[in-house]
Amino acid sequence: MKSKATKVIVKEIRFGPNTDEHDYNFKKNHAEKFLEEGAKLKVYVFFKGRSILFKDKGEILLLRLAQELEELGKVEQLPRLEGKRMTMFITPKKKN
Repeated sequence: MKSKATKVIVKEIRFGPNTDEHDYNFKKNHAEKFLEEGAKLKVYVFFKGRSILFKDKGEILLLRLAQELEELGKVEQLPRLEGKRMTMFITPKKKN
């Protein structure tokens, strides 16, 4: 039974609240690759210093990513602020 158990691999992707369009697309492509490989995705926006004022920007960024990755994975946990990080989990969809 133990030999048939699959290990859950968690990959992390980090954004800043003011992430530019090119950087966003670059990281989104990595996220797509991770989900296609069957890895779980932990996406977070890291607020440092006074950037905590842009909580809404961070949440919009995460929700936009979730919407664009909708066909590859589903959101396990919606964006939640924990200290200086806003995290969200995405799990890959089962293959037919």
